[in-house]
Amino acid sequence: MLVIIGTIVVILSVIGGYMGAGGHLGVLWQPFEFVIIFGAAFGSFIIGAPKPILTGTIKAIGPMLRGPKYNKDSFLELLSMLYSVFKLAKTKGDLALESHVEKPDDSPLFQRFPKFAADHHNLAFLCDYLRLLTLGTNNAHEVEAIIDAEIEAHHHHNHEISHSVINMADGMPALGIVAAVLGVIHTMGSITEPPEVLGHLIGAALVGTFSGVLLSYGFFAPYGKAMQSVFDNETLYLQCMKAGLLAHMQGYAPQVSIEFARKILPDHLRPTFQQLEETVTNLPTE
Repeated sequence: MLVIIGTIVVILSVIGGYMGAGGHLGVLWQPFEFVIIFGAAFGSFIIGAPKPILTGTIKAIGPMLRGPKYNKDSFLELLSMLYSVFKLAKTKGDLALESHVEKPDDSPLFQRFPKFAADHHNLAFLCDYLRLLTLGTNNAHEVEAIIDAEIEAHHHHNHEISHSVINMADGMPALGIVAAVLGVIHTMGSITEPPEVLGHLIGAALVGTFSGVLLSYGFFAPYGKAMQSVFDNETLYLQCMKAGLLAHMQGYAPQVSIEFARKILPDHLRPTFQQLEETVTNLPTE
């Protein structure tokens, strides 16, 4: 939502300021300048980005417009779910988790936390490591290395998506100059025209430079940063699960394990100790 609001503010500020100074809006409408800038920018993006990055960028547009997926309530649910999992494992042994991790979509344990259960990527991530526990894995340091490698791979892929968008934004001012130069070349072919015609042609050429700079710094570079913010939020969710899992593997009580996970969260996403304690106290029993 903030991305949409920011986009509207940029448009209104630039167009409003231009018209307020007496500018004519029609002069800015130069469709062929936009064809040059957008076409060259997206063409270079396609050249430099492999297919997974292209498809990932398209899929990231919706989440970017909506903003980070996980808020304080999401992390409160995650911590509560981890508490239920760890409590079951402590009271009945890690093997008691087997039926839940093998068929997580049918698990009454996970179904008590609907937002988490509906997130198939995170559900699979957690179940993969809980499955290792049911198979007898007990070395927390080895598991930590595997989790770090998986999170890093996930983070690297997402970073490539946002970085590709920012790279495209970095090239747009230069592509605006290309469009302006082509406009000047066209103008030079009409050098014998009267001044009012030449003025219009030169103004149209300068719109290319204006558009390239505005599209870069006003829109696409911030869009790339917004994508990165969404991806960082997703990575933090995985890291929260990691902290809880490793604490559980080291033998801590469920309350302590989720406290480890809670403490890695930034202030604006971290539930208070009292909020978390009240929530887990009121959880239904098996």
